[in-house]
Amino acid sequence: MEEKGLAYHIFSPVYNQDSKILILGTMPSPASREVGFYYSHPQNRFWRLLSDLLEVDLPRTNEEKQAFLLANGIALWDVLQSCEIQGADDSSIRNGVENDISMVLNQADIKAVFTTGTKATELYRKLCYPKTKVPSRYLPSTSPANCRHYTYESLLEQYRILLQYLRK
Repeated sequence: MEEKGLAYHIFSPVYNQDSKILILGTMPSPASREVGFYYSHPQNRFWRLLSDLLEVDLPRTNEEKQAFLLANGIALWDVLQSCEIQGADDSSIRNGVENDISMVLNQADIKAVFTTGTKATELYRKLCYPKTKVPSRYLPSTSPANCRHYTYESLLEQYRILLQYLRK
């Protein structure tokens, strides 16, 4: 069994003053930290899901992903700045230290905050909401570990709520 290690968030949030929604995960996976960008595990469905939802080409490079987010009014970050975690297993997270989410909320025109997965939602409500007073809305995780609970089609249906904020 792998020992829990201290993980640090190594990349900045993606946002600008035109961002309309903020999507928060928990903490970048080891694969994402290795590549240096969000949702970079090859089986994670995040990028395919958003590109299909917005009917645009799938971004492939980190630069294309960042441009895609900014062009579509999406801010992206994670709830945690650091934590103890075993691999990419969110259920093993202990001693989480939150990111200063208010930084994004104060500089962008955020209409809604979404958290991806149960743990991100729980951590946001516990660590961030008391400071921001901005409620979050739960979205299912796009992680490959969540494939047995959510088909691609059911994820797409759940994520359609984003269009209410992005198409205004």
